Amino acid sequence: MAAAPVVDSSKQTATTPPKAKKAFLKRLDPQRSQRYRRGIQVGFALLNLWIGVEFYLFVRQFEGLSLPFRVSRPAGVEGWLPIMGLMQTKYTVLTGEVPALHPAAMVLILSFIAMSLLLRRSFCSWLCPVGTLSEYLWKLGRRITRRTFFPPRWLDIGLRSLKYILLGLFLYAVASLSADGIAAFVHSPYGIISDVKMLNFFRYLGTTGAIVIVLLTVMSVFTPNFWCRYLCPYGALMGLASLLSPLRIQRVPDKCIDCAKCAKACPSALPVDQLVQIRSAECLGCMECVASCPVEDVLGMQVIRTRGFFRPEWMAAGVVAIFLGFVVAAKLSGHWDSAIPDHVYQQLIPLANQFGHP
Repeated sequence: MAAAPVVDSSKQTATTPPKAKKAFLKRLDPQRSQRYRRGIQVGFALLNLWIGVEFYLFVRQFEGLSLPFRVSRPAGVEGWLPIMGLMQTKYTVLTGEVPALHPAAMVLILSFIAMSLLLRRSFCSWLCPVGTLSEYLWKLGRRITRRTFFPPRWLDIGLRSLKYILLGLFLYAVASLSADGIAAFVHSPYGIISDVKMLNFFRYLGTTGAIVIVLLTVMSVFTPNFWCRYLCPYGALMGLASLLSPLRIQRVPDKCIDCAKCAKACPSALPVDQLVQIRSAECLGCMECVASCPVEDVLGMQVIRTRGFFRPEWMAAGVVAIFLGFVVAAKLSGHWDSAIPDHVYQQLIPLANQFGHP
C-alpha cells in the first residue's frame, strides 16, 4: 500500500484563495455614444450659428443696412437669455398667462431643465454650444500637452462653488420680483430689446470683456470645461435639476477589470472607477466614461432600480425629442414668436446703446 504524501504544514497559510480571473469580453462598438453626441453637438452648433447670423442681419436692417430681402427675427435667439426665461416662467406661474414678449426664452429654458430632469446634464454635454466649444478646446490642449490640469482638490471645490453662488444671486433677483415688476421690466425699452443688448455686448466688446474671454479660452485649453465647471450658473441650474434624474452611470464591480480608463476619460474628474453609481451634479451625462470602457456590460447609463443599460440611441433620441417637442408645441400653440411689431424695433434698435438696465 502506497504511503500518503507528506504535507508541509509550515507552507500552509490562512489566506483566501486567489481571486478568479474576470472574463474579458471586448466591446464591439465602444464609441457609438460619442458618434451620436458629436453629431448632435455639431448640428446644434450650426443651428445656433444660423440663428446668430440671421439675428445679426435682422438687427442691422433696422440700423440702415440695405438688404435685398426682409430678415425676420429668429425666436431661438432667446435661448441665450436664461434670466429672461426664468422671469417669464415665474410670471406664468403667478398669473397663469404665457407672456407675449420673449415667450421662447421660457420655452427653451424649460426644455433644458426637463432634459436635465430626465437625462442628466445632457443639455450641457449634448446641446450647449459653449459646452461644445469648451470640450473641443480642452481636447485640443490634451492632444498638445498630453495631459489635462486640475487645481488641488481644496481649490477645485471652492472654485466649483462659484457657479452656485452666481446662480443663487440670479435666482434671488428673480424671486424678488413680483408679476407686475417682471411685466414692467420686460415691457421697458431695455427688456424689449434685451436680445439686441446681448448682441451689442459682443459687437462692441470692450477691453475688459476681451481680456476675460481670452483668459477663459486659454484656461479652457488646459482645464476641461473651465467655464462650465467653475462659473456657468446655467450649468449649475442644470446640475441641480439632474440630481432628480432617474438615470445614473452604473458600474458592475464584479466584471470590472480595474483599468481606470473611465476615470481618466471623465471630463468632470469623477472617480468613476471607484464608485458603483455616479450621483454627482457634476456628471454631464456625456457618456465619455462609458465609451472608454473596454469591457462589455460593465459600465453604462442605467435607469435606477432597473436592469440593463440605457442605450446610447435612446439618449440621443431623448435629447432631440425633448428639445423639438417643446419648440414644436410652442409654435403650434402660438407661444414662440415675440409679439413686437417692426416699428417698435425701428424705434428702439438704433438707440439700443442708450438704454441702461432699469
